[in-house]
Amino acid sequence: MQATFDVRAAMRLYFVAGSQDVAHLSGNPADNLLKVLEQALQAGITCYQFREKGAKSLQDPTACKALAIRCRDLCRQHNVPFVIDDNVKLAIEVGADGIHVGQSDMSPAEAKQRSGGKCVVGTSVNTLAQGLVAQADPHVDYFGVGPIFPTFSKEDPKPVVTPDFVTTIRQNNIDKPIVAIGGIGVDTAAMLRAKGADGVAVISAIARAEDIFATVKELLR
Repeated sequence: MQATFDVRAAMRLYFVAGSQDVAHLSGNPADNLLKVLEQALQAGITCYQFREKGAKSLQDPTACKALAIRCRDLCRQHNVPFVIDDNVKLAIEVGADGIHVGQSDMSPAEAKQRSGGKCVVGTSVNTLAQGLVAQADPHVDYFGVGPIFPTFSKEDPKPVVTPDFVTTIRQNNIDKPIVAIGGIGVDTAAMLRAKGADGVAVISAIARAEDIFATVKELLR
């Protein structure tokens, strides 16, 4: 398990996806996820989060773990941090580099403790109050801010916060690495970095891209 990585640099282009996010493609969803992830890694994503959730996700824990391992191995080949969403047990079992926990998931402190301090821990922030708590929490290494725009990739999205929320976060002396998430595309990524985000996290922008390589290059600009 990788103990540390440059978290701020990893936030630049953070791809989040599970097999449910490529269900629109013909063929086996697990194989399709691996194909999309490999193309995204080759194009230059800087972090990947395995998020297997929702009605169309894999329901068999054994199949989910097998897919996570294959995604991890692809990330290792490209020296890109591999993060698992919410499932701390799985993250520990497969030696993930990071764990992302939402406001209603396990606390960052418990996630850090259960991983023996070896995993970077991220959390989700939707309000300034949550941002201030995350800033003060020594167990939080980075946090995702959003949703910035309406998103259809999550079944229970939080209220939209708009791009100016990133500015608000930074104006309140919050200096931890942050990644903006939610409905972000090639036309908004650079603007969000200009407002103070270290990078952007995307699902559909890459998972549904007609040309993944070109899309990733545009998102990295």
